[in-house]
Amino acid sequence: MKTYIFACVHNAGRSQMAAAFFNQMVDPAKARAVSAGTQPGAQVHPVVLDAMSEVGIDLGSAKPQKLTDELARDAQMLITMGCGEDCPYVPGLRRDDWPLPDPKGRPMDEVRKVRDEIRSRVERLVMLEGLSRV
Repeated sequence: MKTYIFACVHNAGRSQMAAAFFNQMVDPAKARAVSAGTQPGAQVHPVVLDAMSEVGIDLGSAKPQKLTDELARDAQMLITMGCGEDCPYVPGLRRDDWPLPDPKGRPMDEVRKVRDEIRSRVERLVMLEGLSRV
């Protein structure tokens, strides 16, 4: 079982969406995703909950969590979400950065664009890593 970490600063938007899409798309016997942040917020942004609900994903029980050494210990890859110098770094993990705008405080049409871009990037990652549910 491979673990992929999606991380941003507050773990309240982009990383939550990415992990949810990943877990929906992958064969659960092959991989799973977790999301985390360096400074976790109190809750997932309401606009993110609404945008994900539109595509049939309920993030109502998702809680932002801190990216810890323990959480990263068995992971294979860290994907950061365009948080610049505030992005976490975990030694020894393969890393990619997806430069995506933070959905916090943005209008729903912009949040949908971010959501759809995340879904496309996750689809490519799942395909490239050979983790599809097929």
